[in-house]
Amino acid sequence: MTEHDTDPRPDDAGAAKVTELVRGVRIAMLTTVAPDGRLMSHPMATQDVDFDGTVRFVSERASHKVAHIEANPQVNVAYSSSGSWVSLSGTARIISDPALLAKYWDTFTDAWLEGGPENPDNIVIEVDSTSAEYWDSPGGKVVQVLNLVKAKATGKRYEGDNERVDLL
Repeated sequence: MTEHDTDPRPDDAGAAKVTELVRGVRIAMLTTVAPDGRLMSHPMATQDVDFDGTVRFVSERASHKVAHIEANPQVNVAYSSSGSWVSLSGTARIISDPALLAKYWDTFTDAWLEGGPENPDNIVIEVDSTSAEYWDSPGGKVVQVLNLVKAKATGKRYEGDNERVDLL
């Protein structure tokens, strides 16, 4: 789909592409809205991407991001790797569930948070994405450099793979 399309149905091929790109990146930037309206971005380790459009993170209840989400659940989650970028827009919610925390708890999480899944201060942030946009430059850095040189030599802009995807 392009930004000019108005079809409200989910784009299965686009969602599959978004899933593929997101699964290749461990750390995301979760952007929340602070009480004064400022956008605040927080680095987060993605725990799960099941792309029906949902991503999950483990965090502490007492954090600023949780307070922001409880006041305004509209968020953005951004992923970046060497040649691809994904931006997810959606709604976040806070889940207090020791069984769900145990499912996602690992040595990485244990290094950042105290008390394990049973600690009531540890929660899951679940983001249901409603739309995504991705940019992909297949082939890695060498191909990107070659495309940049080609664009400079020909005067024609390089067109990577870019799509807006409705996930609802």
